[in-house]
Amino acid sequence: MFTGLIEEMGVLRSVQRRGKAMIMGVSASKVLEDVKLGDSIAVNGVCLTVVSFDRTSFEVDVMPETYRHTNLSSLKPGAPLNLERAMQAGGRFGGHLVQGHVDGVGTIRGRTAEANAVVFAIEPNEPAMLRHVVQQGSVTLDGISLTVVSTNRDEGIFTVSIIPHTLRETVLQHKHPGDSLNIECDILGKYVDHLLGWRDQAASTRKTGGLTESVLRDNGFM
Repeated sequence: MFTGLIEEMGVLRSVQRRGKAMIMGVSASKVLEDVKLGDSIAVNGVCLTVVSFDRTSFEVDVMPETYRHTNLSSLKPGAPLNLERAMQAGGRFGGHLVQGHVDGVGTIRGRTAEANAVVFAIEPNEPAMLRHVVQQGSVTLDGISLTVVSTNRDEGIFTVSIIPHTLRETVLQHKHPGDSLNIECDILGKYVDHLLGWRDQAASTRKTGGLTESVLRDNGFM
């Protein structure tokens, strides 16, 4: 579990590609202070396991599922990375509940200055993700815990407003329209939506008199 508060920006040192899998070498400092083999570190919001490390860097495996559903596959050596260690029990909880399980990738469609802030407009590559993006709710972009400013389902975008500190201390300072971001929607909304879907399906089954051939067909089992 993570909080979405970035501890430092690391740098992608090396990439060893093996089909739709790879080993990433990451240069870092703060997140290595108490690192151990098997520890979890969020890299651009993706929960990854440390498989080796030394005083200045660590390595993580990226499996095909992660390769396909995040922006890690598009990164090249030298790219800046948001890094956060897994939350310690009893630690200060300053962001929101973040799993490091990315729901998908979004594309920046706008970057606009507004007084001391910068407003980013994000278009999820999968429009269905907007179902779980709630105005004034929480969303994670490349591992950063942020508050949703607005949503526009007609245009398929949502916006977040970035304060100077966040812009300065994260990879968002390097992001511009056309660039991609990993998106993790708020865990509470996803679970509520899932449970309500099961409830509605169960109610439908009861109305039709139980588990019938038509129920199985309507729900994709036949």
